[in-house]
Parts: sequence; structure tokens; C-alpha cells
Amino acid sequence: MDRKSSQRRLPRPSPESQHFWDGTKESELRLQKCGDCGKSYFPPRPFCPLCSSRNVSVYTASGKATLYSYVISHLPMPGFDGPHSVAVVTLEEGPRMMTNIVGCEQTPDTLVLDMPLEVTFERQNDDITLPLFKPAS
Repeated sequence: MDRKSSQRRLPRPSPESQHFWDGTKESELRLQKCGDCGKSYFPPRPFCPLCSSRNVSVYTASGKATLYSYVISHLPMPGFDGPHSVAVVTLEEGPRMMTNIVGCEQTPDTLVLDMPLEVTFERQNDDITLPLFKPAS
């Protein structure tokens, strides 16, 4: 863990999201899927957001996504050096999630909507590893 990542505000796992954070520590992006309607969803919860079924299971997602939307922040923020993106990505499995785009310049010329992305994991401490996205190789 470096000084930069230790300054960042980190999520607090809940009983409903613990499987997700356990997965990120193992470099896995885990989603849930409804056994009744078939919908994959994020963020984690104990019931399907579409049909309210509690017949849900956890699975490992592909880690592939496309850039849906973003903003580039130039404001100083603990844990970030210089401009950084706050993005929404569409996962290959369907759900969208908020994240940061890393591994490229933080400019509109580089961050092109619908660009292919892949997940990468950044360990913050013993409990939290963040899923971030970078341009697909």
C-alpha cells in the first residue's frame, strides 16, 4: 500500500457486499444473478432488483466492460495525483458500475465513450482492493 492509496476514502463492506470485496482481494469481479429471471446485477444485495426474488447466486464476471460515461476532475482529491476520471462502465454481463479509469491519459481524446475496458485491481489495505478499469489490451 502506498501513501497515495492510503489517503483515499474507502468503502466499508456490509454483510450484503462482503462476497464482492472478498472477490476483489482475489482479483475477481463478482456479480450476482437471479435464478428466477436471469438478470445479473450490481451493486450487491440479497434480492433481485428486477423481480425481488431471493433466489440469487454469486459468480465471477469476465472483467470486460465499455465506457458508458465519465467526468474528468481537476480538483485535488486525497489518493489522486492530478486529473482523474470518475466513470460509469457497462460490464459485459449487463450491469453498470461506478469506477475510475486508470492506465491512460485523463483527457477527452483518450477517454472515448464505448471504448473497450478491462478490470484491474488496486490493493488499498488488508481489507479493501478496488476494482478499477483500464483500456483493454
